[in-house]
Amino acid sequence: MLNKYPLWKNLLIVLVVVISAIYAAPNLYPPDPAIQVTPSQAGAEMSEATLAKVRAAMTDAKLDFFGEEVIDGTALFRLQQTSDQLPAKAAVQRALGDDYVVALNLAPTTPDWLLSLGAGPMTLGLDLSGGVHFLMEVDMEEYMAGKVSNYRQELRTRLRQEDLRYRRIQVEGDYLRISFEDEATRDTAENFFIREFPEFSRTTEEVAEFYDLKLRMTEQQIKTYEDYAVKQNLSTLRNRVNELGVAEPLVQRQGRNRIVVQLPGVQDTAEAKKILGKAANLEFRLEAEPGANRFTTEEYPFRSEAFRTARLEKAVITTGDSVTNARSAFDENGMPQVNIDLDAKGGARMTQVTRKAVQRRMAVLFVERKPRTTYEMVDGEEVVKTVQVTEKSIISLATIQTTLGSSFRITGLQAAEASELALLLRSGALAAPMYFVEERTVGPSLGKENIEMGVQSVMVGLALVLVAMLVFYRAFGLMANISLMVNIVMLVALMSIVGATLTLPGIAGIVLTVGMAVDANVLIFARIREELKNGRSPQQAIHEGYSRAFVTIFDANLTTLLVAVILFAAGTGPVKGFAVTLSFGILTSMFTAIVLNRAMVNLVYGGRRVESLAIGGRV
Repeated sequence: MLNKYPLWKNLLIVLVVVISAIYAAPNLYPPDPAIQVTPSQAGAEMSEATLAKVRAAMTDAKLDFFGEEVIDGTALFRLQQTSDQLPAKAAVQRALGDDYVVALNLAPTTPDWLLSLGAGPMTLGLDLSGGVHFLMEVDMEEYMAGKVSNYRQELRTRLRQEDLRYRRIQVEGDYLRISFEDEATRDTAENFFIREFPEFSRTTEEVAEFYDLKLRMTEQQIKTYEDYAVKQNLSTLRNRVNELGVAEPLVQRQGRNRIVVQLPGVQDTAEAKKILGKAANLEFRLEAEPGANRFTTEEYPFRSEAFRTARLEKAVITTGDSVTNARSAFDENGMPQVNIDLDAKGGARMTQVTRKAVQRRMAVLFVERKPRTTYEMVDGEEVVKTVQVTEKSIISLATIQTTLGSSFRITGLQAAEASELALLLRSGALAAPMYFVEERTVGPSLGKENIEMGVQSVMVGLALVLVAMLVFYRAFGLMANISLMVNIVMLVALMSIVGATLTLPGIAGIVLTVGMAVDANVLIFARIREELKNGRSPQQAIHEGYSRAFVTIFDANLTTLLVAVILFAAGTGPVKGFAVTLSFGILTSMFTAIVLNRAMVNLVYGGRRVESLAIGGRV
């Protein structure tokens, strides 16, 4: 029978439309401005006493809040206005201190029944929704001090290899002072440094009975190191943001030693802030044997270091810089662990040391630089100061049962600690410590007025299309309009399901999709009119109109889809946003213009005797 779908096909179309409506619905619920409080230590719980401090801090600051909730150890407090976020963050951070991370967030308002189905709102780009802005600064002073200290160790070794006897090597500010007992040795050493260490400028000085050589890094070398530190930190921050699953972030350099990070839309900003700023690394060390501290001269300093649970050798086997991959998992007893893979150099060093240390204990030392905030009164005004402190803690201490290679595991962690450690190791260590200079919410980068005008133009254009279809194609135009609205719902649902980010160029892609969907219907309806003019019956005209127009519609949409794929592969930023919505729009418009629209036409005209069609025009 012509123009009649079987029941299963109609039910399938209804099911697709209903599912699309469900997964598009979360976009009707705008988020609330909020602050998020998370313990700095992974796996720590959010106590009632802490929550009471947060409430008291915001009450004292006369800030209205509601919707308090605690999920997985993280507290979320919703605020009435976006302008209350920064004052609330400052008040709560001061009340809780540095043991907690307080971050700005946008709290979702999607109903629980939709969330239970896995439905969530579409991610909006920074140009549409705004987001959270972090300005981070690289601590160059601390970084260069570490570089100078590293040179001190290297120069000791090289001078001994060259049989150049020195009295001592000292770090004095930003330069190294090497003392020799005679002038000839100093001159020989200076020539050696000219050949092997051209990155240093050299000056000589006589102090008491010693002949000193002062080495200071050249400005060019300092700039080279600083550029490396910023570039490496930039790469690490991008990796960390990608590991967090943040959609369409902005991570870029600003000036000589600062990096801007912008996270659009609804994100777990407290977790992001904690991970972004964490200057952490691992050190693998052996447990010290008795008598390890018997040497105390400058040439042989203390060879062990005491911690709460053990005393470790100062010599480091390898560090987290040698880690090529890290994965959190569970052992056969269901206990958390981190599986570690080392590079060739780290693996060789691990094998070399552990071969001689079977049955000794090896520790995994977690080294972290953390900010400490202090509040001081200066001339009657409160001054906030932040200093960086280094904390070291043993996270694993186990007996070496056999020689270790480039792959092994770390145990003795909680699940949250294992996951965070694996993330930090995968994304890489920061080359230099960083601290947050600024944190704030940012509005849509294109401005609220421009966005409203853009959305308004879309609505006006859509309304004109709907009216034109009704005027020119009457009942068929009404069915085309219904298909068009379903097409938009399906497109929004599809982007929400796959987690695509909608930007203003993406909206342009949606507008183009609307035009293409209407164009497909126009081709079909024009073909039906032509068949009617050629003397076909209404049922035959409908059948031939959809069948013969399909090839043209398919070819046109296929070529457009290929262009969209190329744009996505070769483009960046806004171009990709346009390509994504265009690609999805082509798929949904093909379904609604051909399948859905045909189903509605079949329900109205199919399976019965029809004398004429309400399709407009002269037939």
